Amino acid sequence: MAAQKINEGLEHIAKAEKYLKTGLLKWKPDYDSAATEYSKAAVAFKNAKQYDQAKEAYYKEALCQENNKALFHAAKAYEQVGMMLKVWPFQVKLSIFDLVTTNYWVFVLCNANPGKVIENINPDKAIQLYQQTAAVFENEERLRQAVEMYGKASRLLVRGRRLDEAAVSIQKEKSLYKDIENYPTCYKKTIAQVLVHLHRNDYVAAEKCVRESCSIPGFSESEDCAALEQLLEGYDQQDQDQVSDVCNSPLFKYMDNDYAKLGLSLAVPGGGVKKKSPVTPQGKVGEPGEGGGSRGNEEDDDYASGLL
Repeated sequence: MAAQKINEGLEHIAKAEKYLKTGLLKWKPDYDSAATEYSKAAVAFKNAKQYDQAKEAYYKEALCQENNKALFHAAKAYEQVGMMLKVWPFQVKLSIFDLVTTNYWVFVLCNANPGKVIENINPDKAIQLYQQTAAVFENEERLRQAVEMYGKASRLLVRGRRLDEAAVSIQKEKSLYKDIENYPTCYKKTIAQVLVHLHRNDYVAAEKCVRESCSIPGFSESEDCAALEQLLEGYDQQDQDQVSDVCNSPLFKYMDNDYAKLGLSLAVPGGGVKKKSPVTPQGKVGEPGEGGGSRGNEEDDDYASGLL
């Protein structure tokens, strides 16, 4: 079966190359037909688990689509190249990093996701691409697309423990969500902000964040606000139990995974040992309480019969 699919793929490659040839009666390559054949070849190779050959076929398809000005189809073919590289990462000649950065605007123009392809290979570059894409969308007043890209950048910043930058990025998201009047998502971004600030050991910034969010319609009456007030109270009082209870609530646990992890790993300063009242059962010898006063009675008994 595998050999049959490989031969099928090679046949499609031969047809594609034929479409690209030029001559006296054919001055221009037939990129459209060649792209179709390369795509069929890639599928055949993929079914035969020949991922390196599939990658090469998808890449050639992408080049044909670019030459044919079919940018959407080119972007999709480039994404397939990325998938093949993930499946078989050690036998490739083409760098996925160069692939995405070289063809960055192809992805942007087609609303494709340039950063996703390289998130696991070069997170820093992915963050840069997300931010660049967001800025393009924002300049074009495509705020919903812009805030989506900023969100991807924020999560990667959190994952990389670049928390100062993450705090700024989340604030950008929150402002855009406020502009498009998506207030419930603003509440969730406030939770994310607070978790980031507390992991930065900046309680003042976290408290200020909640206070400023009260200007967002409906926030003060929301369960998000009530939970954050409990969280800040527990953190301020070094009550790890209260902090953990809040962070283990569904409101926090079902956030995006990167923020949920921040909640579950949040530790209060000072070790988080909850201060308990030193009340002990009464009547125990040598302990505070009515029975614990026996020491004083013994001293009285020592002098009960006088000094002699």
